[in-house]
Order: sequence, then C-alpha cells, then structure tokens
Amino acid sequence: MSMRIGWILSGIVILFLVMDLAMKFAVLQPVIDTMAALGWPTDAPTIHILAILLAIGTGLYAWPRTALLGAILLTGYLGGAIATHARLGNPLLTHTLFGAYLGVAAWGGLWLRDPAVRALLPIRK
Repeated sequence: MSMRIGWILSGIVILFLVMDLAMKFAVLQPVIDTMAALGWPTDAPTIHILAILLAIGTGLYAWPRTALLGAILLTGYLGGAIATHARLGNPLLTHTLFGAYLGVAAWGGLWLRDPAVRALLPIRK
C-alpha cells in the first residue's frame, strides 16, 4: 500500500515537473513573463537550458534505478527556485516555499516507493 501511495505522490510531482519543462521548451509567453519578473534572462537558450536541466532531473527521478540521483538533482534545482524567490522577497508560504513543498513531496514519494531509501533514511522511534 505504501509503495502505491509513493508512486502516486511521485507521479503527481513528475506530472507537474513535465508540465513545467514542456512550457519552458515551448517558450510560452507566461514563461517569458515569469522569468522576467524573477530577474532571469528571457532569451530562448537560457529557458531551454533550464528546461533541459529539469528534464534530466525529472527523467532520472522517474526511472526507478536512478530515482535517488534524480531526487538529489531535483533538490538542487528546487533550491535555486527557492533562492530566487527569497532574493526577491516574494510571499513566503505561496511562492518561496513552493519549491520546498515540491521537494518534500518528491522525497516523500521516493521514500514510500523505494525500500532502499527507507533503509538509508529510517524513521526512528
């Protein structure tokens, strides 16, 4: 049962990240506007680099044999998002910590679906 919940949680995270990277690959106007508001360059090559980095982390996370490496890479990517929002003084609970929420969901999903991760990070009583 916990493995199924872990895959559902991981699936939600993966779907969200795939939607985000697809929007970046397409260089949609909302992506350009958001990048500008966050102080990032709005040129297509920069947006594509971010999409590629996100695609690599998400792909590794989705594949069971490389999920731990993917979770580590996604943690770094999401940490950058948190730092960007914190630097701008964006609202804490809705903007700045959103990357942390996503990271907790990713790690929680991985912990529930992978016995090796549970062994590595046990919950002590």
